Amino acid sequence: MEQERDALKALFQKEFSKMVAVISRQFGLHHIEIAEDIVSETFLLALEAWAVKGMPPNPTAWLYKAAKRKTLYHFRRNKILEDKIIPELTSNQEKSSEISELDFSQQNIKDSQLQMLFAICNPAIASEAQIGLALRILCGFGIDEIVEAFLSNKETINKRLFRAKEKLRAEKVKMELPPENEVDKRLDNVLHIIYLLFNEGYYSKTQNQILRKDLCTDALRLGTMLTEYEKTNRPKTNALLALMCFHASRFGARQTNADPVVLFEQQNQELWDLPLIKKGYFFLNLSAQGDEVSSYHIEAKIAGWHCVKEDTNEKWNDILHLYNQLLLVNYSPGVALNRTFALYKANGRQAALIEAEKLKLENSHFYFILLGELYKDLDANKAVFNFRRAHALAQTDTEKQILQAKIDSLLSK
Repeated sequence: MEQERDALKALFQKEFSKMVAVISRQFGLHHIEIAEDIVSETFLLALEAWAVKGMPPNPTAWLYKAAKRKTLYHFRRNKILEDKIIPELTSNQEKSSEISELDFSQQNIKDSQLQMLFAICNPAIASEAQIGLALRILCGFGIDEIVEAFLSNKETINKRLFRAKEKLRAEKVKMELPPENEVDKRLDNVLHIIYLLFNEGYYSKTQNQILRKDLCTDALRLGTMLTEYEKTNRPKTNALLALMCFHASRFGARQTNADPVVLFEQQNQELWDLPLIKKGYFFLNLSAQGDEVSSYHIEAKIAGWHCVKEDTNEKWNDILHLYNQLLLVNYSPGVALNRTFALYKANGRQAALIEAEKLKLENSHFYFILLGELYKDLDANKAVFNFRRAHALAQTDTEKQILQAKIDSLLSK
């Protein structure tokens, strides 16, 4: 029974978004909650049936068949099929054939998910709600998992998702790609959501883990999907995909069975995923086409340098130069902080301390970690003071343990 549950959970996360997207595309985005309910009920049915009879040879086909049955039964039972859906369908086609079969072909699934991605990333919906919807609808995350990702509670998340879906209905958002002249503008929003999704996985705020590979994998999947369509296969799309590939290539070294987090300096380079690094360079080269230089281009080049283990003057001077560019293109306190670390590696502690003290990022534990590192070999008391401030602000138990180890090491000297 336990084995069936684990297999079904993995299948749920893989197939939930596909099934919801296909049903929503066929019957309209205003029925998205019905689509979610139908798919959830399908998986519950599978859990009950497979617990007795065992998992079928082709579980995905079983799910699709059951979902088709449930979908048509639901709409017919509620007379929505006859009264609402049929008039909305194209009159030039045979309505009976249009509704008789849900198309779960690979091409239709991809088309449906791409259209769902653009629908969810509609500018009318708040950014946090977009991420929540993306986790739920495009990544198959349960409410509990979204609650953990946002360090929130069920009531807040449910309200946020409800308001987002109401907005989709009120704005009459359709599942379709935007017109040619609007693709670039809308694509920016889509890429931003994928970027935030990957970042949430790369540095998770959950109490149990810092690295959420499942979130990063989903972000990579969505980014790859965009490159497969001519209208969305733009240089900035390839730049974002390169950035994610470079970061993901070091997951095996960044987290091991023995250590929940392995810092860059201690990582075993043999555990890096070389094919994924090559893939990163492939997309980085593609991103060089055209005149646009987005923040993703610059960040991808920085991430590429982090796939080179050796510390050289050329490496850190170039990274510093890239951070200077990034600050001009897309300023943020986090970028300023990372630029200060690059300054330390390129020009030494004293130069970095002068810049770091100016930042005054009092609510960022990363800021105090950097100060602690900069003071470590200059003033142990100041280093301990800053590491303790970082410990107080840290959001995960793992981080607190790492910081406590730094403090204990300095105090024992």
